[in-house]
Amino acid sequence: MVANQNKLIDEKSPYLLQHAHNPVAWYPWGEKAFEKAQSENKPIFLSIGYSTCHWCHVMVHESFEDEEVAEVLNEHYISIKVDREERPDIDSVYMKVCQMMTGHGGWPLTIIMTPDKIPFYAGTYFPKESKHELPGMIEMLTGLYNKYTEDPDHITDVTKSVTEALRESIQEKSNSRLTKMSIQEAFQQLSQKFDNEFGGFGRAPKFPQPQNLLYLLTYNSFYDNSHALEIVETTCKAMAEGGIFDQIGFGFSRYSTDEAWLVPHFEKMLYDNALLLLLYTECYQTTKNPFYKKIATQIIDFISREMTSKEGAFYSAIDADSEGVEGKYYVWKYEEIFDVLGEELGELYATVYHLTPYGNFEGKNIPNLIYNNKKDTAAENELSLEELDFKLENARKKLLEHREKRIYPHVDDKVLTAWNSMMIAALARAGKVFKEIKYIQIAERAIHFIEVKLYKKERLMARYREEETKFKAYLDDYAFLVWAYVELYEATYELEYIQKAKNVTDDMLDLFWDNKHGGFYQTGSDSEQLIAREKEIFDGALPSGNGVAANMLVILSSLTGDTKYLDKCEEMYHTFYEDLHQYTSAGAFFIKSLLLTENPTKEVVIIGSKNDPIRQQLLESLQEEYLPATSLLVAERAEDFTKVAPFAAQYKQLENKTTVYVCENFSCQAPTTNLQEAMSKIKY
Repeated sequence: MVANQNKLIDEKSPYLLQHAHNPVAWYPWGEKAFEKAQSENKPIFLSIGYSTCHWCHVMVHESFEDEEVAEVLNEHYISIKVDREERPDIDSVYMKVCQMMTGHGGWPLTIIMTPDKIPFYAGTYFPKESKHELPGMIEMLTGLYNKYTEDPDHITDVTKSVTEALRESIQEKSNSRLTKMSIQEAFQQLSQKFDNEFGGFGRAPKFPQPQNLLYLLTYNSFYDNSHALEIVETTCKAMAEGGIFDQIGFGFSRYSTDEAWLVPHFEKMLYDNALLLLLYTECYQTTKNPFYKKIATQIIDFISREMTSKEGAFYSAIDADSEGVEGKYYVWKYEEIFDVLGEELGELYATVYHLTPYGNFEGKNIPNLIYNNKKDTAAENELSLEELDFKLENARKKLLEHREKRIYPHVDDKVLTAWNSMMIAALARAGKVFKEIKYIQIAERAIHFIEVKLYKKERLMARYREEETKFKAYLDDYAFLVWAYVELYEATYELEYIQKAKNVTDDMLDLFWDNKHGGFYQTGSDSEQLIAREKEIFDGALPSGNGVAANMLVILSSLTGDTKYLDKCEEMYHTFYEDLHQYTSAGAFFIKSLLLTENPTKEVVIIGSKNDPIRQQLLESLQEEYLPATSLLVAERAEDFTKVAPFAAQYKQLENKTTVYVCENFSCQAPTTNLQEAMSKIKY
């Protein structure tokens, strides 16, 4: 091993490779590290992060590239690095411990633990020297090592407490059940957190939280609640007009550092953009406001240009930093705008996007439309709004072309099954709603990549990079893949997608379901056993795996007529009662499934030739609408349903015409071949 080359050098994770030349003698998570810790009786220094994490970068430069820190770590500890995006199971367990010990969490996550993997100290970012009321790295490492060697009884007491706390945190099935009341409580809690002035929830830093907004759209669909829709629209407009949305290259950043959505944390994550694409598409379905369609299509433009591999899969993230400076790729000097655009167009662009000589971010400018003045600017320049938009779009393209000459931020190009599946689901929905076959084709290409590259011996895997497929897939991978198949079915009405969704769901039930208490574990029964087997219900940056799984179980039950899926979801309302009955909005995506089970829904079966204009017109009309309470089964012949939905195989086609059956509350109305009658039965 050459100088400053540690055991991460053979890994594929971009995050681990960022540390492969640290003077710290890093190990990847694995038996070699634990055996060495046991044989030398050394504590383990576990550091968890991800490749586009700004504070992870800071800690690397301050501590892990520092010879003095490395000397302490190498002498007294066995150091392990984990990429949280590859190993969300490890991250989840130790993040829970950190939150139990400190009351907060985040990345980089720092854990000091015994050789048998039980933590006795936890934190997040530590500077090299003590500052900001944080202990310095060397001080912390030295003190804990002394404690470990000189007071083993104290360490044993702490680890026993941690083990007991983890054991007590395991959900047990309650006799009580989440009910329709939980639906209203989630809405009330989100309403109370809503920022009436700037949109979104809470204060700075402000995250988009699309899972909450998706819940509110579904809630509005069932209850026609104007305030729920107002929360969604206010937030969607504010985010799209702020600096959190890249006004030049499109796509959303991770979060805003201020409450007005102006200054982003500049990293761009695949999952954020997937969920926001779905949100803006559903918002368009609900309102028919072309603004939301514009933002949705711009997200797709960005993903296609900057986050798609040549094989058609999607990369994980783009860093906030370039050349070691956060946001450098994205911000503008005032005079630079005029250098690129010239005086007249530059003045127009600077006026509309609020660019000034003083800047709005460390002396530089983040283009934004927060104080949108397009109408005034158009009038002052004797332009129509259409003419102004044409000029601004011309300016944007010139600025993008100029920006692309800058040094591009680091891209984490690993392919994650869960995040790709979310983007596939969103693209399929956009293709359906906007009648853009190319969006569906992009989604189908990506799902083909998963089917070919992300299975090993029929077991779904979590990560692909540089011809290496690794890590048995987690609950999120399975649940989100089912979601992708369901959305692809609804975009194409190809029944094979329902069959694939059923197959993945059945595998998910076999591998992850808790037969005693219900709900899904995060890891499969065939996966590495950690110090705890987590069962996550709270939404984080992503909706919880159990939340997505619950929604898919309800939808699959409607599509297939198989009540076993609905029975599992029903069980989950008992499993997670204790977690959610007081703070339901913390699991808003899971509560979304209650909207589908506690309110009237419709199952619609359509039988007719693909070439029949009546069938085409009916489906196109339905695809434009936001109808979460309606499931559509579509085939050319009733017998086509035999495998995926046997109950519908007995239905008859009338007079060789497109025939529609509408069932509601377990009761089916008489079939019809009349287009207007069918639409009125479905929509109202």
